[in-house]
Amino acid sequence: MNTIPYTASPAERRYLALFLPRWATDCYKRRHADLAAASRPLVLYEQQGSALRIVSVDAAASGLGLLPGQSLSDARALVPYVDAREIDRPLLTAAFADFADWHSYASPIVSILTDVIPFGDLVLDITGVSHLFGGEEAMLQSVLARLKALGLSVSGAIASQVGTAWALAHFASCQVLTGPVAPVLADLPAAALRLSQEQAEGLRQLGLKRIGQLYRYNRKALQARFGLSLLQRLDQALGRLPERIVPRLPIPERYSERRFAEPIELIETVLMATNGIARDLTRQLEREGLGAQSFQLFLYRVDHKVMTLTVNAARATRDPNHIVRLFHHRTERLADTFDAGFGIDMIRLAAATVSRLDASQIGAFEHRDGAEDVDRLHDRLASRLGPAAVLRPVFANTHIPEYAVRLEPVLNDEDRDPEAEPNPDLERPLRLFPDPEPVRVTASVPDGPPVSMVWRRSLYRFVKAAGPERIGPEWWQGRFHLSDRMILPPKPGETEKREAYIRRSLPDRDYYVAEDQRGRRFWLFREDGYDSTANPAWFMHGLFA
Repeated sequence: MNTIPYTASPAERRYLALFLPRWATDCYKRRHADLAAASRPLVLYEQQGSALRIVSVDAAASGLGLLPGQSLSDARALVPYVDAREIDRPLLTAAFADFADWHSYASPIVSILTDVIPFGDLVLDITGVSHLFGGEEAMLQSVLARLKALGLSVSGAIASQVGTAWALAHFASCQVLTGPVAPVLADLPAAALRLSQEQAEGLRQLGLKRIGQLYRYNRKALQARFGLSLLQRLDQALGRLPERIVPRLPIPERYSERRFAEPIELIETVLMATNGIARDLTRQLEREGLGAQSFQLFLYRVDHKVMTLTVNAARATRDPNHIVRLFHHRTERLADTFDAGFGIDMIRLAAATVSRLDASQIGAFEHRDGAEDVDRLHDRLASRLGPAAVLRPVFANTHIPEYAVRLEPVLNDEDRDPEAEPNPDLERPLRLFPDPEPVRVTASVPDGPPVSMVWRRSLYRFVKAAGPERIGPEWWQGRFHLSDRMILPPKPGETEKREAYIRRSLPDRDYYVAEDQRGRRFWLFREDGYDSTANPAWFMHGLFA
């Protein structure tokens, strides 16, 4: 078991590159049992222009002389019994993305390189984690052996630069480079710089077949003919220019993990293991005086898939019992859909949104106001029902009463707007209607206070009224305000309906507090104020106690 903070310096990075040259055909064979059992060579083709051309071949087809770029008709003429399938690029790209996420068992930073092909190249930042495998050599061999056991063709290398590791993985596999880079790259072909096909072909025509030949060539001439990208790739491979990779998964600030000698399959066993992992993680957080609001549980299956469960807390915590209970509630919704495949051989618990959390008093002198208990209740409800299912009202920065409060998830950690707090000196009704209801009002003069009204087919006569209080939309909203969401019909040529918010005009309002003969008090308003017509529009908006 390991509890690891992510603290590596960018200047000390080490990268492991993996190259899967036959990912497309290997993936098809793993998905289709008939292909794996058949002994016929497999090729994948696609429509290119007016011809069907091969884009990927397996080892058997390659041994028979079939190559990518060859027309399908020529391939069938050369090998009549070849098994040809049309390639599904979106499927292969999505499968490779899941495959890349699974490699976070070896390093939390995994990236897909799409410079040459959309799938087949992986880079892992192994800075500070290789010691878990017994060193870089042992780590490289362990990762490659695991992939080969799955029936995948793979090669890999480790270096201090992304470009160097990629070049070695493609053209000098199974190397761990620790010394100077330039002599090693000098004998590799120019295509090892991750160049485009046009750039590689142009260099070949000039007789520049090896990277070492570019060291002595005029840089300005290379840039003028092949563009700046060629020099950038060369400098990145030599370590003169830094190169950053984009992680597919968020980088955990703190995490703890456990590996199993034998895969586990039951969700109950997973939760039992999570209990121990959570205690290791929270002990480290306690030593550093930290807490976290978000936790991710990564379940690594032996069939190169990773499952992710996420829970959030209303406030920063490092209580292991509370964290485990949140995952218990979260897995209740997955009891019928949980699939461990052929088993789970590693579990990682990561803490995100880390912040300072000082120690609190527990015991006879502890002061409890109930806020922490309410937050924990919110956490349990959200983990069991979903974060969007538990809402609470918050104030919005607007003068329009029906828009002054909105609902948001209880686990929302956005900062509250201090200007949205209501003015306690303003008189407001105990019950506010979601939407103002139209009423018929009689006033002594058109611009005067109401004398009586008809609301919901009942007549109310007022004995006194106070007002008016002028309320209008904010100046930055203009004369319009967002209204309710509505379903719009599909556009021409589309089949799906659209959801949209409409904007409607909001005139100024003059609010009155009116009391009838029985002591009931009403909050009603007249639209447009003193600019109203002879028959202004009146609305009932709320009731006082």
